[in-house]
Amino acid sequence: MDNTIEGRNPVLEALRSGRPINKILLIKNVGRHGTVAEILYLAQQNGVLLEYVERQVIDRLGQSGANQGIIALTAAKEYIGLDELLAIPAEKGQAAFFIILDGLEDPHNLGAIIRTADAAGAHGVIIRERRAVGLTSVVEKASAGALEYVPVARVTNISQTIETLKKNNVWVIGIDQAGQADYTKIDYKPATAFVIGAEGQGLSDLVRKNCDFLAAIPMHGHITSLNASVAAAVVMYEVIKQRT
Repeated sequence: MDNTIEGRNPVLEALRSGRPINKILLIKNVGRHGTVAEILYLAQQNGVLLEYVERQVIDRLGQSGANQGIIALTAAKEYIGLDELLAIPAEKGQAAFFIILDGLEDPHNLGAIIRTADAAGAHGVIIRERRAVGLTSVVEKASAGALEYVPVARVTNISQTIETLKKNNVWVIGIDQAGQADYTKIDYKPATAFVIGAEGQGLSDLVRKNCDFLAAIPMHGHITSLNASVAAAVVMYEVIKQRT
């Protein structure tokens, strides 16, 4: 379950303070005046997702019994900006090594990827803001503490982010079964980011098109794809192999 903030005034103060929030849930018939109007305004200004749901959804998530028809799902850790993320390898005098996740929805997968990213020495993870899992308490637990050490940037558009990375001399490799190259044949020694797609869907068409290269992980059994966190781990350790 996500960390939650319940009630109109607590949610409003969380927005005012700049606390990282994944999403705000409101009952469908909530009045849009007074405190709620200010919440809606600040959420829009800060790019916080809003979702209108049935009363039972909020009551099920709430723990205080005083949610007043509104709950904020907060991030377990603050996100960093893309510019901050890009500065990390430069500060360390290393070639960039990022993992991009295109619409990953399973918090256990995200937590596992963050855990492996820490072990592999990656400089950070980039996730999508909409229709994707954020840094929830489940992600924090699945990362086994690694979330404290791995920077995570949350962006509105993965394709635009890829273009920004390329402008900063980072090669972007899409891991996709449609790729003609074996993932081990890619040179990961220069500044590199690789992209893993959503569970069951893979990379979106535009993301696939914007990558510098597409590479596939060979599959020899009856199942045609790997779990997202396993695929990410396989590629991360190829990066380590080439860089050490």
